[in-house]
Parts: sequence; C-alpha cells; structure tokens
Amino acid sequence: MLLYAASANTSVEQLFIAGIVPGLLGAGGLMTVAYIFAKRYNFPTEEAFRLARLRETFVEALPAFTLPVIILGGIFGGYVTATEAAGLAVLAALLVSAWYGNLDFCHLRRAMLDGGIQTAVVMLLVAASVLMGGFLTRAQIPQQLAEGILSITTQQWAILLILNFFFLIVGFFLHSAAAIILVIPIVIPLITAAGIDPVHFGLDVTLNLAIGQQTPPVASVLVTACSVARANIWEVSKVNFWFIIVLFAVLMLCTYAPSVPMFLVEYFYR
Repeated sequence: MLLYAASANTSVEQLFIAGIVPGLLGAGGLMTVAYIFAKRYNFPTEEAFRLARLRETFVEALPAFTLPVIILGGIFGGYVTATEAAGLAVLAALLVSAWYGNLDFCHLRRAMLDGGIQTAVVMLLVAASVLMGGFLTRAQIPQQLAEGILSITTQQWAILLILNFFFLIVGFFLHSAAAIILVIPIVIPLITAAGIDPVHFGLDVTLNLAIGQQTPPVASVLVTACSVARANIWEVSKVNFWFIIVLFAVLMLCTYAPSVPMFLVEYFYR
C-alpha cells in the first residue's frame, strides 16, 4: 500500500482505512475454510479453548501489541509519516525483543543484511521505473492506453474487470513491489479518465497482487510458506486453491460494491 500510495500520489491513511473491512471479510472467509478442512480431516487439537489461557497469552503478548499501535496510531494521528512510523516500529521491535530477553545480535545482523538487500532491490526498481516513466511520459503511452481502452468502453465496471484480469496476470510473474512500481504509473491516467477513485482502485490492486503472490509460477509468498513448512508446493497449491477462491470473492465484492471498502473512508475523510 505504501508503494501504491507513492506511485499513485494518494493517501496512505485512506488506503489503510479502506482495507479494514475487506481484511476482516477475508480473514473470516479464510478461517472458515481452515475450520472446514480441520473438521473434514479431523486435525488434532493442541489445547482446548480456555478464557484464562487467553488472558495469560494476551498479557504475554501485550508488549508486542505496541507495534501496530505505534505504526497505525502514529500515522492516523498525524504524528508521523508512514516512513517515520516504519523507523519507529523498528526501534520499538528492538526494545520489545530486549524486553522478552531474546534479542540475538547475530540474528539482528542477518536481518539487517537481508533488509538492506531487499531495500536495494526495491531501489533499483524505483530507479528503473523513473527512467521508464520519463520515456513513457514523452511517448505518451499511458495516455494512449487510456484512450484505447476508453474507445472500447467507458463503463467503470468493464474497465475494472479488464484491469483486474491484467493485474492478476501481472501478479503471476512479478513481485508485488515490482508490479506496483512498474505498472501503476501506466494505468493511473486511465483510472483518472474513467473517474475511478484511486483509493478504491488501490485496494483492488492490493487484493489482485495478494492473489498473484500465491499462484505459480512465481508465487513468492507460497514458496516461502512451503519452504518454512518443508511441504511440496504443488500439493499445497491444491489445498490453497480454496483459500484463493475466498480472496477472489472478496476482490469481486470490493470491486463491484465499492461501498464495502469505502464507507469508512467516506465517514472519516470525506
């Protein structure tokens, strides 16, 4: 969302707010699918639910809960920008790790190196996108794309259908950061010309790419999960199909019932 907000020049706070209801709907749907699988295959229960245990776990996790409070509270309260909130969250994570007594400097060094490498990859993409953006602007390719699609249809629902299909395909082959940086500047003129709310469209893009990160051939999220679980990616994909169906249903709901993600944005900001 941060990359989209920067690429589309829109509000990251509104994007976060717009994602609350779809996030809850998606979480509920995914939990329902997981429950159905658990019942169908009689998965073992590690521990029966106990309110006392819930209270103990909440108290244990309370220091870690400060992280979302710092990030979201700082951004929504207007105290810090999204970038500053990320820096504060890193500092808070170090303090929380020290509080729990599991701050390992070897792991910290490895995490910093990994973070630096991932940041360098994104920055290379940003640098390349700036050059490409300049070329596309001079060649007026985004404007030509907008004119081409608008010559076919001016209906918002049809344009969103085309873009949903396009971003699903893009998500199959590109990481979400690369897809947003490289593609969003091209389609923004079309979104503007069609009168589509950029916050609403940003949520659609996020959901599309979230689905793409779980579908081969790239499937970066799915590959990571299979690596941690030491599971066969093709076997997992067969089961994951049902979870993707849930996410796709949420995507369609958010695309064609924009009041679902946008009513909180309208209430708080407009």
